Amino acid sequence: MRRVAYEVVQRACLFGSLAIFCVMIGMSFDARLAFQTGGTMTAVMALTLIYKAREALTKPYQKTELWLYLPEDKRPPAAQAQWASATVLRETYLTFALWTSAISIGMWALALIFRLTGF
Repeated sequence: MRRVAYEVVQRACLFGSLAIFCVMIGMSFDARLAFQTGGTMTAVMALTLIYKAREALTKPYQKTELWLYLPEDKRPPAAQAQWASATVLRETYLTFALWTSAISIGMWALALIFRLTGF
């Protein structure tokens, strides 16, 4: 379940990162502005992941993407499925939120360096 949850969340984050990257490339004429925007958008992605982690606790397990991608022979019994899927998804979302927030801080630090050096 963890591997499938990791792949599902990773794919969603990659699509979000692609959108952020495209916006940053569009602002490449001003590096400071590009990194400020990228840092802000990445922070929004981290907040979205935190929201999704909170939502995972109450979302019915049958309606999650994780459940759809799990092979039927790997699915837990219905009695434990809600707890198992909610726990795995919550941990995965929070892990990606942590990594995303670190990337956001890095982008903001680069924007600050550009600001301090006069770029």
